[in-house]
Amino acid sequence: MRKNWLINIQLIAIFGVVVFLYSFTSKRNEMRKISKPDIEFVNSESPFVTHEMVNKLLIENFGGTSSIKKEQVDLKRIEQTINKHSMIDNSEVYVSVDGKLKTIVKQKTPIARVFNDNSSFYIDYKGDRMPLSNNFSARVPLIYGDVDKALDKNFVALLKKVYSDDFLKKNIIGMTINDDGSIVMKNRNYSYDIIFGRTIHMDRKFDNYKAFFQKAVQDTLISSYSKINLKFTKQVVCTKE
Repeated sequence: MRKNWLINIQLIAIFGVVVFLYSFTSKRNEMRKISKPDIEFVNSESPFVTHEMVNKLLIENFGGTSSIKKEQVDLKRIEQTINKHSMIDNSEVYVSVDGKLKTIVKQKTPIARVFNDNSSFYIDYKGDRMPLSNNFSARVPLIYGDVDKALDKNFVALLKKVYSDDFLKKNIIGMTINDDGSIVMKNRNYSYDIIFGRTIHMDRKFDNYKAFFQKAVQDTLISSYSKINLKFTKQVVCTKE
């Protein structure tokens, strides 16, 4: 009986020590300050935002990660602050086991650049305005003309088709939006105008253009054309210089 009593005393003592150590380490862990943030960019091939810029946001809004205690970290608020940046689409912030503030940043994706009088801005993949960056210039089609129509959902859909297609992305470098909403495009390597018309039957028109381009290059006639008219969906009408 005495032996069982001693065993119970030992178990209680061990349990008490475990609880004390857990409470001590947990409290100590909460009081630890966050180390320098580890910032990762999902689409790093377009460096509109730098590590220094993200870190500056943390310093301006939270006094820098070195002054933030782990128990004081409001991850949701940090994400909201980062997401307000005009170049950032989304972010994910969490604290690792070793006390590092991990920040995964997805930048906005520009699909065109609009020239409006003396100003200029990007259109991102969601169809919203995106300011230019001092750090990087995206290689995207340049948009001129009636730029008030540039944010129209049908025109943005056309820009997405160009951006998502390897051939079109490589070849289409500019577009002019006419007052009636029709569109004229420019090719990277040839001087002809691509008369695209309105934003209807877009897939058919682009398929026709690809077929024309492949044949014209093979026939070595492509340099002799001044206009390529795609408005007639069943045929491509070419005008020579």
